[in-house]
Amino acid sequence: MTSKKNYRAVSIIVVALLCACAILDSDKSGFAQQGEFVPPPSVPRNQKQGGSVLELPTSPGRQSGETQQLPQLAPQRGQELTLPSRQLTRQPGYEQVTVTITDQQGRYVTGLQKSDFRLYIEGQERPIEFFRQDLNTPVSVGILVDTSGSMDPKLPQAKAAIAEFVNDLNSRDDVFLFAFSSSPFLLQPFTVNHAAVIERLNLLYAQGETAIFDTLIDGLLMVRRGRWDKKALLIVTDGQDNASAWGLAEVVARARQMGVLIYSIGIGNPNNIARPSIAFGFGGFGIIPGDNDAVDARTLETLSSETGARTFLLRSIGDGTNLREDCAAISRELREQYTVGFVAPDPGRGGYRNLRVDVPARPSDRIRVRKGVEVGGGTESASVDPGRGLH
Repeated sequence: MTSKKNYRAVSIIVVALLCACAILDSDKSGFAQQGEFVPPPSVPRNQKQGGSVLELPTSPGRQSGETQQLPQLAPQRGQELTLPSRQLTRQPGYEQVTVTITDQQGRYVTGLQKSDFRLYIEGQERPIEFFRQDLNTPVSVGILVDTSGSMDPKLPQAKAAIAEFVNDLNSRDDVFLFAFSSSPFLLQPFTVNHAAVIERLNLLYAQGETAIFDTLIDGLLMVRRGRWDKKALLIVTDGQDNASAWGLAEVVARARQMGVLIYSIGIGNPNNIARPSIAFGFGGFGIIPGDNDAVDARTLETLSSETGARTFLLRSIGDGTNLREDCAAISRELREQYTVGFVAPDPGRGGYRNLRVDVPARPSDRIRVRKGVEVGGGTESASVDPGRGLH
């Protein structure tokens, strides 16, 4: 009987100790729920779980009374980012242009200084208020890929070339991706996660017609949201516009206002006239369809020359080597340019002003810059319906 009583006493003591431990654990949990810091799971800041797109906030948010800091981007070799002062950019008539200089052999000319340049508006020299060599300047880039029916056999090579283009960009460049056929579609909003852009290329498939101008308008509206002051579009197409509501004049007007570089790669016969024709024969007459392999080279070159960019033309896609080389050339050129800022005279008058840039010490070099600037009128164009949304 005595042993049973002793066993019962020991059991009661053990149970009491276990209950005490459970109470202590619950107290700790309660303290954590009442405000004690508990480390969260290891998830990169600003990245959603489940494979979602990496999106960086445009401005710091607030949580629990503390300012959320933007993630630090990896440091880059070379120059630090140089921006014009806020006081300068707020001056009426202030504009920036991108200047590309090549020698007689087509090599980029770098290392020039502000004093080497002369800038003229309507033939009158203006002082250069801001100067930057863009050796490592980040760029906001929009990629516009034609996915109309005729692109079907060319899409594999186009995907590979664009993937290389994205990989060659500065890691700080923010990029978005449009696909377009009968209308434009935003496949990837702005992101610095270049791997996400490349992954979205797998969604490209060919069908429909070709709405080049509508896509460029939407691309210009989109690139305006980019974080960097230097902005560029790359359009890859094999055809001519046959589905847009907008026209070339509206695209040029908006591009003039925004100062966006519009690079283009055209695949096909560089003949901008591919209209059906009438043929006569012994059996009467019939309609001969236009050249389905014709690319509107004249329109692409107009857009590039107006904005200070370049157009690359390929008669055929081949194995994609030339397309990859052209994409690499565009990526490289963005690192070999200059940015020049100035204040246009009489900004209250508004309107389009012709622009010229010279380097007197290098008269044989080729200088490429946009043809002019649109002064005044803000960022919206009267020729573009501001209520038109992005697809």
